[in-house]
Amino acid sequence: MSVPVDSATDSATGPAPWVAMYHSVGDCSDDPYRITVTPERLDRQLAWLAGRGLRGVSLAELLAARARGEGRDLAGLTFDDGYADFLTGALPVLRRHGCTATLFVLPGRLGGDNAWDPLGPRRPLLCADGIREAAAEGVEIGSHGLTHLDLTKADDATLRAETAGSRAALADLLGTEVAGFCYPYGTVDRRAVAAVRDAGYAYACAIDPGPLTGPHALPRIHIGQNDTAVRLFLKHRLHRLRRRPVAGLR
Repeated sequence: MSVPVDSATDSATGPAPWVAMYHSVGDCSDDPYRITVTPERLDRQLAWLAGRGLRGVSLAELLAARARGEGRDLAGLTFDDGYADFLTGALPVLRRHGCTATLFVLPGRLGGDNAWDPLGPRRPLLCADGIREAAAEGVEIGSHGLTHLDLTKADDATLRAETAGSRAALADLLGTEVAGFCYPYGTVDRRAVAAVRDAGYAYACAIDPGPLTGPHALPRIHIGQNDTAVRLFLKHRLHRLRRRPVAGLR
């Protein structure tokens, strides 16, 4: 998959695209990390985007459009961790609104759960067949590393496994190249960015990478259950004021 956003081949610099960061879509009654939205809330949030003339798409589609100088009517939709409820909670809502998305998964935890969250609750992750099912529905699959480790604390061998190793594992699982990466916990430093770039990813997502902002450290906006129309309006409006430009995008 080709996502032409490399600043080495395109010197244009434009505002960072608006990219929403989701996680689980289901029951949010026990949600200490506030990572879950209900399908009903997701439905209203995507309707809000449509009401503003925006359509939610995968990062591959968004970045390819922006590299052509287009796509100002697109917003990125990303779902981290690869929760099993993506198929039952998120995908039907995405279909209903004509949206696509990028799903960042953990090939080292296929069919496991979110053991990295000490407070729980335990949420099942997609197995290999579930990831293939999502891909067959037009969802872009990206890597979230192998096992959800903070890459800024990883030794060299672990860093290679979590970046290059996870990309190779997903390529084997899907039978296609993987373009995108997402830093676990959103933590990023220059060493992690270099490892992701060297692993061959076309782009990578963080949360608020500050001076590292670029094609391999794209900022995103957390979207949760409490994000009603007013909060979404503010997050969308403040994005252009707070985010650094991204080289390679127009």
